Amino acid sequence: MWNERRLPRLPAEFYQGSAHVMWTYVVKDRRQGWLGDAFHSLFRERLLHTCARYHLGCARYVLMPDHLHLIWVGAAARSDQLKATKFLRRYLPLEWVKQPHDHVLREEARGRNAFADTCNYLRQNPVRAKLVKSAQDWDFAGSMVPGFPDLNEWESDSFWKCFSAYQKSLLDET
Repeated sequence: MWNERRLPRLPAEFYQGSAHVMWTYVVKDRRQGWLGDAFHSLFRERLLHTCARYHLGCARYVLMPDHLHLIWVGAAARSDQLKATKFLRRYLPLEWVKQPHDHVLREEARGRNAFADTCNYLRQNPVRAKLVKSAQDWDFAGSMVPGFPDLNEWESDSFWKCFSAYQKSLLDET
């Protein structure tokens, strides 16, 4: 069956170091009913642990009724998004489709405006799905950088300032 087969993935180095990757995790059988404030809180806790453990920043995440999207950016040479994905999926209380979808952003998609467009595209997902009229009305979205609880989740410059400080703190540890 096609959904039981492992799809080809890029070599591991595409997901390590300063990689910028957009991920989609789909709930098995597109099951719904789990998305709410309690799950969002648990998700943020588990995302924080994952980001800290694997040295990542999450530029944007959007939880949808039957799947979730996130964009991770590696903050250190030792960042590993394949391991992070496995870890996060393991600690979220949902049954997932066997393999998440990923899109590794190329260098030209990492520039300030292009990257902001990608983050905004994810942010607009609930609007395109007709769940809300405005992205700001969707409660199950945001961004995260370990050590920066006051990050303005909707302002791209705030993410990059916090992320740069996080990268520096990781360098200071070595």
